[in-house]
Amino acid sequence: MRRSKFRPEINAGSMADIAFLLLIFFLVTATISTDEGINRLLPKECPPGMDCSTPINDKNILRVMINNNDEIMVDNELISLEALKDIAKDFLDNNGDGSCTYCSGNGDSASSDNPKKAVISLQNMKQTSYRQYIAVQNELTKAYYELRNAYSLNVMNKSADKLTKGELKQVREAYPFILSEAETK
Repeated sequence: MRRSKFRPEINAGSMADIAFLLLIFFLVTATISTDEGINRLLPKECPPGMDCSTPINDKNILRVMINNNDEIMVDNELISLEALKDIAKDFLDNNGDGSCTYCSGNGDSASSDNPKKAVISLQNMKQTSYRQYIAVQNELTKAYYELRNAYSLNVMNKSADKLTKGELKQVREAYPFILSEAETK
């Protein structure tokens, strides 16, 4: 018997084309999740040679701190996450100086003057979990959302989702979202 040295070969010329087509198929059909992050507008940069610091009255600052154990402290008192929204709303809507015609707060002279002067200072420690930080941000955002929605219903007689761009700007000016993550002095 005679053996031939010829071995049949597999044509691999189209293998690269098939692999490329499979790669394209999986890239097109796969869903890639995108994180939206926290929607915040950063302040404009201070021009060189100018002092852009603004003095803030101490009573207009609500100090919120998250410690290493994920406990929330407001003005050095431990509170629950669920209580944060109501504390923030009471602080923002206080109307301590009586200048806010649309505010429905208590008018406590030891708390914020009005929503345009109120600042929420949020600080966290190095071991604070990201989950707790986001939960606190969400509660503060809910407080502003509820106050803005109440303003649009009471002053403009419309729900917040039916406002025009100009009306939405007016609502945001009435309750500006002023959140500072810098250390307060």
